[in-house]
Amino acid sequence: MKIYAHRGASGDFPENTLISFREAARLPIYGVELDVQRTKDGVLVINHDERINRTSDGEGYIRDMTFEEIRSYDFGSWKGTQFAGEKMPTLQEVLEVFKTTHHMINIELKTDVFLYEGIEDEVVAMLEAYDMLDRVIFSSFDHEMVERVLKKAPHNEVGALFMKILVNLHEYGVMIGTQALHVSLVAAKREAVKTAIARGNIVRVYTVNSVEDYDLMEEIGADAVFTDYPEKMYLHGNR
Repeated sequence: MKIYAHRGASGDFPENTLISFREAARLPIYGVELDVQRTKDGVLVINHDERINRTSDGEGYIRDMTFEEIRSYDFGSWKGTQFAGEKMPTLQEVLEVFKTTHHMINIELKTDVFLYEGIEDEVVAMLEAYDMLDRVIFSSFDHEMVERVLKKAPHNEVGALFMKILVNLHEYGVMIGTQALHVSLVAAKREAVKTAIARGNIVRVYTVNSVEDYDLMEEIGADAVFTDYPEKMYLHGNR
């Protein structure tokens, strides 16, 4: 079963920061997951929440701030004083971390709250410029975005993200055109996900942080897990 570092090695390092991604990059795991949004002045940046309140010493929505303003805030101290001074990185900076590694990169396009019109075109163009498009899996909770990216990057996997439990998960994937289904750990423990796996879907599960849940996901046939503790899961899976 494959392991993706969720927002980097975010269990021990501040999520979606360069120090977290560099830690993930040194590990012999399969891949890394990150979240892309866009600033007011058009810079592609990495952050999970639409607002910066939870993981920085600032407040406000990313889409309402310039990149220069966002870079004035500290995105590390909330996790520990040893991480003081960490900044919100750009997509370009993160690609630089992984361009010479083996890792696959799961890019979540964060358009389920704000549209960020055209962001998929900008992300694909940057990946092509880095010659890294073939190393990327896209995903989104915005299933209209899933459909658009499937057309924009037809050779890439595009995972439909789900928070809630769906009964006809396989049929829904067929409807929107993807066999890559990214489901929550709670949903993954239900029969619908087992059925979807049995019908040939690629199921990846978030967020798996205990070895017991890792073993369960391996047992049901999940393709991969997203975890905040990639080294722990790697060592467990290769024990």
